[in-house]
Amino acid sequence: MMMHNVIVCFGLGYSARALAEALHTDSWKIIGTSRSADAGDGLSAERFHLHEFARERPMSDPADILDGATHVLSSVPPDADGDPVIDCHRGDIENISTLSWIGYLSTVGVYGDRGGDWVDESTDCQPSNERSARRVAAERAWLNLGERMQVPVQIFRLAGIYGPGRNPIETARKGRSRRIIKPGQVFSRIHVDDIVQVLRASMAHPVPGAIYNVCDDEPAPPQDVVEFACDLAGCEPPPAVPYEQADLSPMGRSFYGECKRVRNDRIKDELGVRLRYPGYRSGLRALASAQSR
Repeated sequence: MMMHNVIVCFGLGYSARALAEALHTDSWKIIGTSRSADAGDGLSAERFHLHEFARERPMSDPADILDGATHVLSSVPPDADGDPVIDCHRGDIENISTLSWIGYLSTVGVYGDRGGDWVDESTDCQPSNERSARRVAAERAWLNLGERMQVPVQIFRLAGIYGPGRNPIETARKGRSRRIIKPGQVFSRIHVDDIVQVLRASMAHPVPGAIYNVCDDEPAPPQDVVEFACDLAGCEPPPAVPYEQADLSPMGRSFYGECKRVRNDRIKDELGVRLRYPGYRSGLRALASAQSR
């Protein structure tokens, strides 16, 4: 009997959903979770097996749901108590005898502020806020789980994600762009299609305990991206606002409080990934072209 690949995606959010859509075309069985039973907007029950999961609502029959899983991906963020997936279902995951790969979606925020310097996967984590500190602890929890199970766990530290339905061109067309100027500020980014490419390459060639920065080749000032997106959207960029005068939420201000350039050599050297969108210009041009069809 042919063995089918089965992936369980804890947290079927933007990136995990893109992976699920890609794997479905290759006849994978896709099992996903969301915080509420009706949160699978647009996901066909015929194609995806959806289940409710949250810390306060663990899966109702985890042994049955996880039975036969070959891959597990978690994008569920940690909370003040730790990682909800591990806290609620560590034992259930440890009992999956068919498991060959575990992936955890983290963030480049674990490096903290580096004053614009370059970081890579060997750089020590220096989280500058509680949210990123929780991510560091969650990464360690997943790596420890993999060591106990002797199953390869891969950590993916994602930069700012954009793609269809979630990009600065759409923001510009809706008149919601903001051009905040903070001299020397840069952010790294990644197109969701390249996240999928990295995940699939890792699934094909897992390395136990591997950590990968998932970002493009071009850390860039946020105002440059806004101006380019507005040009593609055919609208004028919004007025420039000095960072000190910007009305930002606490989370938005925390993003601007960190500045670093992130290296991605490992996804190329170890996984053989060739980015489809090595910079924001190529990624945004492709999205603009797709939206105009």
